[in-house]
Amino acid sequence: MQPLELLAPARTADIGMEAIRHGADAVYIGAPQFGARAAAGNSVDDIGRLTDFAHRFGAKVYVTLNTILYDTELADAERMVASLLAVGTDAFIVQDMAMVGIVRKVAATCRPQTDASDLLHASTQMDNRTPEQVAWLLRQGFRQAVLARELSLDEIRAVHTACPTMRLEAFVHGALCTSLSGRCYVSEALFGRSANRGCCAQVCRMTFNLETADGTVLVRDRHLLSLKDLCQLDALADLADAGVVSFKIEGRLKDMAYVKNVTAAYSEALNALCKAQPDRYRRASRGQVELKFRPDVAASFNRGFTHYFLHGRNMDIFSFDTPKVVGQPIGTVRDISLHRQGLIRMALRADAAGGLANGDGLCFFNRNRRLVGFRVNRVEGDAVVPHIMPRDLLPGMPVYRNFDKRFHDILAAAGSAERYIPVDIRIDGDGSRFRLTMTDGQQTATTETAYDAELARTHQTENVQRQLSRLGDTVLRARSVSVDYVKNYFLPSSLLSQWRRELVSAFLNLPTATLPQPQPAVDDAPPTAAPHPLSYIYNVSNRMARTFYEEQGFGTPEPAFELQHRRGVPLMFCRHCLRYAMGWCQQRQTPTSAPPQLYLRLENGERLRLDFDCKACQMLVVRE
Repeated sequence: MQPLELLAPARTADIGMEAIRHGADAVYIGAPQFGARAAAGNSVDDIGRLTDFAHRFGAKVYVTLNTILYDTELADAERMVASLLAVGTDAFIVQDMAMVGIVRKVAATCRPQTDASDLLHASTQMDNRTPEQVAWLLRQGFRQAVLARELSLDEIRAVHTACPTMRLEAFVHGALCTSLSGRCYVSEALFGRSANRGCCAQVCRMTFNLETADGTVLVRDRHLLSLKDLCQLDALADLADAGVVSFKIEGRLKDMAYVKNVTAAYSEALNALCKAQPDRYRRASRGQVELKFRPDVAASFNRGFTHYFLHGRNMDIFSFDTPKVVGQPIGTVRDISLHRQGLIRMALRADAAGGLANGDGLCFFNRNRRLVGFRVNRVEGDAVVPHIMPRDLLPGMPVYRNFDKRFHDILAAAGSAERYIPVDIRIDGDGSRFRLTMTDGQQTATTETAYDAELARTHQTENVQRQLSRLGDTVLRARSVSVDYVKNYFLPSSLLSQWRRELVSAFLNLPTATLPQPQPAVDDAPPTAAPHPLSYIYNVSNRMARTFYEEQGFGTPEPAFELQHRRGVPLMFCRHCLRYAMGWCQQRQTPTSAPPQLYLRLENGERLRLDFDCKACQMLVVRE
């Protein structure tokens, strides 16, 4: 039976704990330094607090250390790994090969009983797209690889078939990077902010003109590199069948409400999958979740949803009008009154979830296709009084709700979900020795105590069951309590309470149950050819990584882009293709005409050349 893991983001430890309460089997969180979201760092103490909570449910905490490192940072990275292992971190998501050596070295001292390979997850920043790349990572000792977002089901299946012992992790929800992760240098080149150092300027969300070589503008002022958000909620069974075991929600900068809602939605979907195929799948952690709301991913921040390339190339992946949240269609404008504060009368859609509420956020596209937002101060029947009347709103325009105040309030409240572990408790004995057992169906704890019990004058079963079921503020909840001795022994309530506390402690201190993983059959993995020469795209920025590749026989690698800022080389490697988006693809479409050379021009005047590698079905963005 394969355990399936729902992996949720945690900007903070408190958000991580709520993710677990709402159904996550694992969370990933940024360390104080060296995470690919520099704005999402957390203290070691907070990560320890999160780890303590997660482990109560057999859930895991993965720490992101997936930036490239400079020589001056190696010592700090080693000290940080030691501190994080000391507070119970389950694994590290890494990009820099220097971190592999650091984790192995520190684990040998701090956690010698643990196979260091189980501590290493290969970040998607390592561009994990092919069976050859994943096989190479397997040989380096990785046990979990985060797949590139661009892969189709067939490509994922090919990786799993070639490397069945590598645990495959795939993004299923959230923002999409336009360039292959780890191979994006445009932010560093234009603004000195390295995506590989956690400081992406999000150039792909900016507006561009699409131009020909002579400067003729073909498309003006559009978000030509901006993609919709990923949503694979209806494809989890297909992904699991293809070999994915960890389903990752993107969003280490997202707020509490987003994480609660999206985690709950995917947890319910995974539960349904496990229920449908109980002999094949189970959840990777313990416990049941009771939600106080109905999750709806469309009600949280999104730029519109796409399956991206899961089912092959398609037109439904980009969002050229805006990189912001549009939300759900709520209706159209009937008429507008400018008297006093102003009043907007709406023709609401029949499916407009309960109508509008004070504090809702609404938006619309003006005549220039710009997204304009406004807040609702007051609702009066089918009309709204805006906080500030938008100037560009006209009768007949569609209106969207991009902030649902009532739904957000439910998510913002404490207690929007409760997670507990249902257990069965059993007591038996012969009058001189008693044994208590607690099980959740996966793990079992037993305590045994000598005690000379007298026979009782009144029936004792009800009191025994009541005392043993009082599990207080623990994460346990008694599903059943059985009293399995024949005689009617008298057991004082104080003694039963003591035995219950000992049993609870024994159960909660059981090691996390995991299914045995087969040993990697490295010899069965497909051959990997040494990449030669090692160009800037291997992101080698320190002496440890350089030595690693040299000892592998790959030669001396070229320094990372951040160390040399070359011109005339690709800054982005994109599966998203503007030729295809414009209907000019020579292989998949039948264009009447296509400009021989295309350029993107930013608002600041910077011009980027677009090259098209049609054999690889890839668009390259180059700074000349």
